[in-house]
Amino acid sequence: MDEILHDVLPLDGTAHPLPGTRPLAPGDWLRRDERFAEQMALRDRLIREKRDAVIAVLPEAQAAVDELLTVVCDALGVHGDSYARPDGVQVPIDRADPLATLGRMAQEDFIVMLKGAHEHWLGAGVLCFPSRWTLSEKLGRPLTAIHVPVPEYDARIATRVQRLFDGVRVAQPIVRWNHLPYDTATLHNPGLEADSLEAHEASGFRPFLRKERQVIKRLPDTGAVIFSIHTWVVRNPAVG
Repeated sequence: MDEILHDVLPLDGTAHPLPGTRPLAPGDWLRRDERFAEQMALRDRLIREKRDAVIAVLPEAQAAVDELLTVVCDALGVHGDSYARPDGVQVPIDRADPLATLGRMAQEDFIVMLKGAHEHWLGAGVLCFPSRWTLSEKLGRPLTAIHVPVPEYDARIATRVQRLFDGVRVAQPIVRWNHLPYDTATLHNPGLEADSLEAHEASGFRPFLRKERQVIKRLPDTGAVIFSIHTWVVRNPAVG
């Protein structure tokens, strides 16, 4: 079952108008919440059964993906050939399959953005919990094209976001939050751009709230920018 509800939303999860970023506190990149075991079991299943839907990589991004696995291992204190996950599952550190390994190590999804001539573009990712978008449709696209269905993402915001990606420092990642009224509690909720446009135009009460903690982090060696996403879903308190 893809509906995994949290008890509460994070206290620091305050969304601000785009781009809405702030400095990330030291050591606060990867989080583990009260639904760790349930979300990780779902991630394991999605990677096993729907791999082509949740994992994608272009050749230009391979070096960054390999580096990302090393960086995540360091962040989690993994120094051997396997990771003893807090839910009791042993995850082999498979350097030949880094994105699948990453997807099974943390609750975060990981998107790898590479520097292009004018914009960063999406080179790879493990995306188990998409919110009405798909890797296959966005792979290879620059930031502006990725955000086509988002009405608020105009030319002014696009310029500000690109400056953030250009300027983020290895020593100082940044964080932002998305706050989304939602009509489903399903975490794996892919969609194509046409569907997303309809969703943005829809109005009315939504029974759930979905909150995404998005961290923008630069890798030290390849210089790629990592966009990580940790997702919470709760019942809309307006239900009463």
